Amino acid sequence: MSTKFKRSYKFALKTSTYITILLTGLIALYEYIQLEVNLPSILVFALICFVFSFFIIQLRIEFFIYKRVKSIYDSVSILDQSSLTGQRTTSDMKTLTEEVERFAKGKKLEIESLKVRENYRKEFIGNVSHELKTPLFTVQGYILTLLDGAIKDKKVRKKYLNRASKGVDRLIYIVKDLDMITKLETGDLNLYIESFDLVELVESVFDLLEMKSAKKEISLSFDKDYPPIYVDGDKERIQQVVTNLIVNSIKYGKKGGTSEISFEELKDSKIMLRVTDNGEGIEKEHIPRLFERFFRVDKTGSRREGGSGLGLSIVKHIIEAHNEQISVDSVFGIGSEFAFTLPKAQDIEVEET
Repeated sequence: MSTKFKRSYKFALKTSTYITILLTGLIALYEYIQLEVNLPSILVFALICFVFSFFIIQLRIEFFIYKRVKSIYDSVSILDQSSLTGQRTTSDMKTLTEEVERFAKGKKLEIESLKVRENYRKEFIGNVSHELKTPLFTVQGYILTLLDGAIKDKKVRKKYLNRASKGVDRLIYIVKDLDMITKLETGDLNLYIESFDLVELVESVFDLLEMKSAKKEISLSFDKDYPPIYVDGDKERIQQVVTNLIVNSIKYGKKGGTSEISFEELKDSKIMLRVTDNGEGIEKEHIPRLFERFFRVDKTGSRREGGSGLGLSIVKHIIEAHNEQISVDSVFGIGSEFAFTLPKAQDIEVEET
């Protein structure tokens, strides 16, 4: 409790005044009855009575409040007890009440935050268990079948081994993604910052995903011709970000649709990259949770398409590791747009052809 409370003397002043008036009145009445009224002595008595009453009441109130409130602090640990050691608490009950209520509200918010985190932890553990359980059981099933020796056909055995191998690959894929997110969150994954051409990087991603997009008849393109655009960042990680975003646009894109890349130069020496598609779109209530680990909008469709369910979470962590931001704008049934920023590279000269 770093706040220093003001002292209030209102209660002590009023109470002392009442006691003084009462006792002085009684003394005056007694002397009047005895016919020996001595006004100076009455005034001196009144002054002494007031001062004595004031200090006794003030000190006792502060001691009482300190003891009682300190006891509450010790019981519920609602405030920083170290700040109470060796000092008196205010006798201003309004200030004290407001301060206690303020701390109580703070603790209530902390408790609610812990509940949210606990629910997230439970959900996360459940998701991890579910994601790992499927390939594990697949691998286990094929291996146990092969160990049983019932299958004599070499082609069938080879097919089972290939399927088991794919299950193992999926497990490795999930574990690697989890490891990367952990490193990004803890700061253990160092970024190699360099200047590179973002347009060239996107073109290389287009080449890598050409066959994947062709299967769904989705065209990958820029919204217009761009000259080289140089930015500062970890080229390998940014390529991973762009790849994940374009892969998602292909996964959830409509057959014969488009995945379009556009760039915009912002005022604060930033370059914004947008990935726009005309696919399924995302319902509004799902958007706030879109970057959570293992969160899937379409539980069945996305699992059929493969992936670890960690792609967008990794994307968010990589962009935030660059001290930049990523955003999403989507209309269900119409399409989605993911956008992130990178700092524009300085002192890069582009040769004109």
